Amino acid sequence: MPQSQKLVRLSGHARGRLRGRGGTEEEVIEAIRTETWQPAEAGRLECRKDFVFNAEWNGKHYTTKQVRPIFVDEPDEIVVVTAYVYYF
Repeated sequence: MPQSQKLVRLSGHARGRLRGRGGTEEEVIEAIRTETWQPAEAGRLECRKDFVFNAEWNGKHYTTKQVRPIFVDEPDEIVVVTAYVYYF
């Protein structure tokens, strides 16, 4: 269940991956705060959120961008370890 009051912190790895994949920190935070959490590998959590995109990415037009953060729910904060971005 989402913990909307906790600070969401992106690791350096997550920030770098997110930039390279075309996502934003704001999208990651919105996904974590509004979507249902699911178990992921290595005891981590994940969620997915679709955003209206309607733009070009890597030379192809897409209508939807999906952001999928992988994170750990720590006692005082949520730490994002990586984030995936899908276009369709």
